[in-house]
Amino acid sequence: MKIFFSGMAGSGMSAIAGFMSDSGHIVIGSDRAFDTNPSHPLKNTFRSRGIAVVPQDGSGMDSAFDLAVFSTAVEPDHPEFLKAGSLGIPTKTRPEYLADITASFKTIAVSGTSGKSTVSGMLAFLMNRLGLDPNFIGGGRVRQFRSPANPGNYLAGNSDYLVIEACESDGTIVNYRPEHSLILNLSLDHHAVYETAEMFDTLVKNTRSKVILNADDPNLRGIRNRDTITFSTDTPSHYKADNVVYRPFASEFSVHGTGFSLSLPGKYNVYNALSCIAMLAELGIPLRSVARVLPEFQGIDRRFDIYLDDGEHLVIDDYAHNPHKISSLMRAVKKIKKKVCYIFQPHGFGPTRLMKDEYIRAFSDNLRDSDRLILLPIYFAGGTASRDISSHDLAEGITARGKNAEVVKKRSDILKSGNEFTVYVVFGARDETLADLAKQIAGSVPGMNKS
Repeated sequence: MKIFFSGMAGSGMSAIAGFMSDSGHIVIGSDRAFDTNPSHPLKNTFRSRGIAVVPQDGSGMDSAFDLAVFSTAVEPDHPEFLKAGSLGIPTKTRPEYLADITASFKTIAVSGTSGKSTVSGMLAFLMNRLGLDPNFIGGGRVRQFRSPANPGNYLAGNSDYLVIEACESDGTIVNYRPEHSLILNLSLDHHAVYETAEMFDTLVKNTRSKVILNADDPNLRGIRNRDTITFSTDTPSHYKADNVVYRPFASEFSVHGTGFSLSLPGKYNVYNALSCIAMLAELGIPLRSVARVLPEFQGIDRRFDIYLDDGEHLVIDDYAHNPHKISSLMRAVKKIKKKVCYIFQPHGFGPTRLMKDEYIRAFSDNLRDSDRLILLPIYFAGGTASRDISSHDLAEGITARGKNAEVVKKRSDILKSGNEFTVYVVFGARDETLADLAKQIAGSVPGMNKS
């Protein structure tokens, strides 16, 4: 097939585009990010493997295409949408096309409001190391899958297995018919909890075989059935972690007497590992085999990325963006250092409005008197969203609860301000330049202390 991808720079779109190219199809695509940044690293990655990148104005599309796949961020009145229609090229959205792809495989769908990228990447990595030769279409970039020709968010294997990140954000999760499903947790994110619960319930009903579920999550109890396989750290389950030891940058635990070491910190990553252990065990992989390769997993880009750790100074970048993720991240960091400067950029006006109260609660519950929270302006990726909320609304709610929070409009002001902090955690979704901010802080932290 000859396939056109519009909005190809997005994490989900780039994974499908790369996967289809590796699977032998002709892939051509565009993105506004490539138009504004000709030296975009992903653009160069695509070109290095023979994927043509064209301007996002419709000029690269002709009647020779069998299909045009559009990111959900591309508007229906966009020139490429209109061009596809005028040429009679069949069109699908990214989620629709991913659902089509999954029908050809024994798909393992990884869902949940937190941890999907890490778990889908971890599971694909472990399956690959254990000789299962999986296919993988994810949202996060697995560090050990990266190469000059692969950003790390997909893998084209030779087996019938396909691991996907099944996101509930746009509601299309109900269209998947996977062989197996993992449901990691359920909290407020893109939708109200009850709405997401209904989607997860549909996913469970659509799953042909194993359903792996977190027994510790109270919001998931309503969708369990007698055939559900469970994992946990606190309550009885089929795969319960015992003897858990949380270290600053790693964890250890045992399952059914087999010891596991995980090169990632925090209770939330223990849950992530448990879900993979349960899935692999249910596929017939011995626990000792999983334990042998689990320590090798190095994680996903922008998930607890450490840019500086010299014993005194620590700078971390993370993707945490909903209240559950933020609380999990802050609990992990609090075990490492007693005094932390957190720098958070909310993502989107709609999500910030939806989660305002939960954001305030998450920060108020986890900020210590010695900590400081810097809020950046809300990240806006374009569109027609109502801008009736700002980071100041969050700061006011947090300071009203007696915690230290402020809004800084310019990132340069953070770098210029002298303060007593030696530990910085930068976090927020979608905006890759947050990693650049973390790098800048890492390069100037000692100097910042002397400003």
